Amino acid sequence: MDQTQQNALKKAAGIEAAKIVENGMTVGLGTGSTVRYLVDELGRRTQEEGLKFTGVTTSRRTAEQAKGYGITIVDIDDVDRIDVTIDGADEVDSNFNGIKGGGAALLWEKIVATNSDKIVWIVDESKVVDTIGAFPLPVEVIPFGVGHVIKKFETRGYKPTLRLDADGKPVLTDENDYVVDLHLGRIDHPEDLGTDLINTVGVVEHGLFLHMVDTVIVGDPNGPRVMTNSNK
Repeated sequence: MDQTQQNALKKAAGIEAAKIVENGMTVGLGTGSTVRYLVDELGRRTQEEGLKFTGVTTSRRTAEQAKGYGITIVDIDDVDRIDVTIDGADEVDSNFNGIKGGGAALLWEKIVATNSDKIVWIVDESKVVDTIGAFPLPVEVIPFGVGHVIKKFETRGYKPTLRLDADGKPVLTDENDYVVDLHLGRIDHPEDLGTDLINTVGVVEHGLFLHMVDTVIVGDPNGPRVMTNSNK
């Protein structure tokens, strides 16, 4: 699939997901390339249809995009609950387990998600896999002692790399933390891995989103299709 085709599928998923948002809702807005299409469509509805809702974003860049359309954005601590959060995912499997954090927003994404009544992911068809793990698993780590955390991960066979930007400097999250990507290839026991990672001193959060998502909207060449988690 070339980039043009992939972008078209992302856009279709984003537009479909925007239909979920209704007047008066509090909506979590995720981060990433697919979510940009979602926010574009919500911005169009805001300006052309008079849609009025309150947004809680998972990154500063999503907040800036939404505010540019006149969408009301508030801090998560200013709301009691979030009706629905719509976000992207880097991988999602048949058990509705996912990897997120390719955009380095995994901590804020998980905070918003865990305070939401409903979670919807929007992805193109390339993100739907049998078993997660081919996409490197992001782990948010504080800068102090990051080298020791990486050594621990190496000892455990996690094949870690510190994520760097185009200038060769560590990528910073919105909390000014680092991101360590684990090149695992395949994750057969995600719950065990998640427990091991979160119990490692220096780790702030990991990009395993397990048993969380209610609905996945997939951009498909034949039109958006919906995967519903029957266990939620």
